[in-house]
Amino acid sequence: MPQSSLIHMEKMGPLVGSRYSDFTKSFKLAIRSLLTSCSKEEFIKAFSNFSSAEQESLHRLFVQVITSLHKMIEDEFESLSLETLVGTTLDTVDQLVEEQSLDPLFSNKTNVMDVACNLSIAKKNEIQCLTSILERAEEQNSLIQARLEQLKKRRQNPTGTADVDKLRSGTLNYWTSRDGL
Repeated sequence: MPQSSLIHMEKMGPLVGSRYSDFTKSFKLAIRSLLTSCSKEEFIKAFSNFSSAEQESLHRLFVQVITSLHKMIEDEFESLSLETLVGTTLDTVDQLVEEQSLDPLFSNKTNVMDVACNLSIAKKNEIQCLTSILERAEEQNSLIQARLEQLKKRRQNPTGTADVDKLRSGTLNYWTSRDGL
């Protein structure tokens, strides 16, 4: 491990988790593959118009630039990792994962889509229930309105009461005439 990495790890704390270690290794491998210099033969082919001495000098300069660039990128990565507390954050993630794995009530098999689907179904059922209650209330309101209209019409229609009075008097006359017989 390079000296700068050891210094940075010491700054991060006594226990640097395996996630941070894996994270930095992956980054360094990615950078190495991106900044791998081309072979000397490929480089000489690219600068075939130059003399051998110039090609050698350019190649040495190219290797120095790539090496320097590689070192600068690694140092900047480590600096940003320290600044943003990547190691601490990854350790916290490790701790949370461990706590969840020890928690018997935590189910790692819970699927977010299943929960969303179940919630959606429950809400749809609730909406249907409320809609049917509303429809029944509207029907009852309509029946009450119709009954009120009938009662208003009877009050306004005196012929209805006159008919009832005629019937009463006719019934009375029948019974009085019958008693007289």
